[in-house]
Amino acid sequence: MSEQTYSHLIDLNDYPVDWWDKVISLGASIYAHPQRYVQACAGKIMATLFYEPSTRTQMSFQSAMIRLGGSIIGFDNPMSSSVSKGENIKDTTKVVSTYSDILIIRHPMAGTAKAAALTAECPVVNAGDGGHLHPTQTLTDLLTLKMEKGRLDHLTVGLCGDLLYGRTVHSLIKALTCYPDNQFVLISTPELQVPDYIIKLLRDSGCAFRTESSLDEAIGELDVLYMTRIQRERFASQADYLAQKDVYRLTEEKMQRAKPDLAVLHPLPRVDEIEIAVDDDPRALYFRQAQYGMYVRMALILRLLESETPAPLLRGTVNSSLRCVNPKCITAQEHYLPHQFIQAGGRTVCEFCEEQAVPVSLI
Repeated sequence: MSEQTYSHLIDLNDYPVDWWDKVISLGASIYAHPQRYVQACAGKIMATLFYEPSTRTQMSFQSAMIRLGGSIIGFDNPMSSSVSKGENIKDTTKVVSTYSDILIIRHPMAGTAKAAALTAECPVVNAGDGGHLHPTQTLTDLLTLKMEKGRLDHLTVGLCGDLLYGRTVHSLIKALTCYPDNQFVLISTPELQVPDYIIKLLRDSGCAFRTESSLDEAIGELDVLYMTRIQRERFASQADYLAQKDVYRLTEEKMQRAKPDLAVLHPLPRVDEIEIAVDDDPRALYFRQAQYGMYVRMALILRLLESETPAPLLRGTVNSSLRCVNPKCITAQEHYLPHQFIQAGGRTVCEFCEEQAVPVSLI
């Protein structure tokens, strides 16, 4: 694997909190004074490689680059590219990165953005890797909270719906544990609770948290409610999906029990987990949240194109006697990748997807 010389964004927690704060502050500045940045990326090219469907993430990145004066290339359907012929992630991203100054990638397999960054010839941004992480959505969420609540600390945050596969949930929890005195209410069915590594993270961080099965019971204490859809594409069967899809729904009646300054966020798209009538409530911020996403991605592009010391891409060690147990990890698909592992919360986990590692003899 080649030595890294670029600043990538794979996991927001690869950077210190003051780096996040600078991106958020720059996003707020661009929001307030967009005319100052209209030629900031003149002559630059951004590539967007979207192996999964997307509306907001893809278009907000594209709009961000166009508003900065740059150009875009890429695909939103891998079957229209050489991927349909069996090309691997390394070859696709290696070549496309030589055509561009920054590369944005979304993929259904966890760890794909990190795998792409190992050999890319430009900065790589993780625009969502399976059910793992979504750091630019987290930056969007943080800018929204900063603009609308005025702070990123001392918040009681409820996260509701798909907490197992919801990469936006995982990223946001990881980020908000880094700010003082935040506490969490994890609202889901037992089948869709957050993964063990997130529970371990919450315990290690010292943040107060609890699991809850009822949105009705929890909503009155929340400063922030982060709703998520039940993601059909993450379930093994239609029956499993249908058993979960209608459990949680935010209605006008439930909003009557909430604080007057509750902030309702949603990464979108929604299906029916927020009734349309809630859109008229001034506490419903999800459409404004999507707009903030464009501005914070403009800020991120500018930061990553600057010459600065990159965050380390790989920190773990190769161990040929271990394997990741996650079948949706990119190491299960791209067999040339190193089997590299780190210690996290007393466990040995895959560095690409953060799931448990086990001896090869047990697989």
